[in-house]
Amino acid sequence: MIENEVSDKIIGAAIEAHKILGPGLLESTYHACLKRELTVAGIQFESEVPVVEYKGYLINDACRADLLVENRVIVELKAVDMLANKHKAQLLTYLRLMKRKLGLLINFNEVMLKNGVRRVVNDL
Repeated sequence: MIENEVSDKIIGAAIEAHKILGPGLLESTYHACLKRELTVAGIQFESEVPVVEYKGYLINDACRADLLVENRVIVELKAVDMLANKHKAQLLTYLRLMKRKLGLLINFNEVMLKNGVRRVVNDL
């Protein structure tokens, strides 16, 4: 799958989880339910993926990406009142450090989830 196909599947899974749960829960709850939706859909992912490689060593104690889907798309989940520039900057940094092209920033604390989805592109 290419990045756009993967992102469409991720967004569909996130919408399904949001339809059932609605806004107002902790990020960890949405994370767990999105992982379940991806598993049921047969979509390969890794959770809590270390981002920082330093001098040839993967630093497990540093920051982690919420999800890496199909080894192509990084997903950063939030449950905040409003997405801020720092959230986009965080995801863009993850994309750069992990050498990936596309990321999704998903804020579950929206009445309509589509209003909380941002695509972030790394020009590599």
